[in-house]
Amino acid sequence: MTRKVDGVPADTMKEKIYSTVIGGIIGDALGVPVEFKARNAGVTDMIGYGTYNMPPGTWSDDTSLTMCLIENLIAGKDENDLMNRFVSYQDKGYWTPYGEMFDIGIATANAISRYKQGVPAVQCGGKTEYDNGNGALMRIVPLVFTLSKEPDFQTRKKEIERIAHVTHGHPRSTLGTIIYVEFLLNMYDQHSPLESLEIALNTCWEQLGSENEYQQEFASYERIFSLSLLEADRDDIRSDGYVVHSLEAALWCFFKSQTYEDAVLEAVNLGNDTDTIAFITGTIAGMYYGMKNIPEKWVNALVSQDKIIDLCDRFYGYCVEKAK
Repeated sequence: MTRKVDGVPADTMKEKIYSTVIGGIIGDALGVPVEFKARNAGVTDMIGYGTYNMPPGTWSDDTSLTMCLIENLIAGKDENDLMNRFVSYQDKGYWTPYGEMFDIGIATANAISRYKQGVPAVQCGGKTEYDNGNGALMRIVPLVFTLSKEPDFQTRKKEIERIAHVTHGHPRSTLGTIIYVEFLLNMYDQHSPLESLEIALNTCWEQLGSENEYQQEFASYERIFSLSLLEADRDDIRSDGYVVHSLEAALWCFFKSQTYEDAVLEAVNLGNDTDTIAFITGTIAGMYYGMKNIPEKWVNALVSQDKIIDLCDRFYGYCVEKAK
């Protein structure tokens, strides 16, 4: 079974961009106050302070780097432009809630450091076993919309690789981002969630299972490919920054929940890397449930809400033009 590119109406595209991106940002903001905290923090609403002593509605690097990617895509610029935006985020607080960075992943920081030392952007992502954090996975969601009309898997794969590799160059990390984007593409095409996941997994296996670069990485995602993850107990879900665990946790939270609100709160209350796992969960749940099912009070609580909505508007306009 393969995905069909059958033309999603423009108004549906606008709704999905808003619900997916803002759904992710809300998850990020819900998770920021309890990042690195133990499981079962008991979060039931948008709170503040905590880990970083920031007001309610404050979002972190998950959102910041996603916004940088959206701007890069709209501008039609290359990987060096993207990394320049990441440098501005780190050094100048670009696309942060209050003009100052307070959170960044180790692998992303290392990649930025390499870029500052003159390494080409496409080669900056770490390539060792220890470079498999979730920092590419957490910012890759805009590609769902720029690739929505692209029927060729290999073309989609190359674009995902291009964007992921500036910070994360190991194939295990990249495979996770491909699975995630393919899953959301199928949901965007209005397949059911389970069917969307099954199509994504079948496509990845058929297309990448015999590729030398990727074939040995499938074992790491065994619980996802076997779908046994969906039956796992909560105690068997790990919520750290390892890309496999982060993708597993987000999928588990989404599939076990009946509402957007339940999904992101489940993610936050897993503890540890709360902001990123809730961001990823929020994009999935936002895509599926839509803006009308995202609590309005949470949308209104977001810091720089107008700035976020303005960029979503511009991104929608860009995607409409690209789809013509």
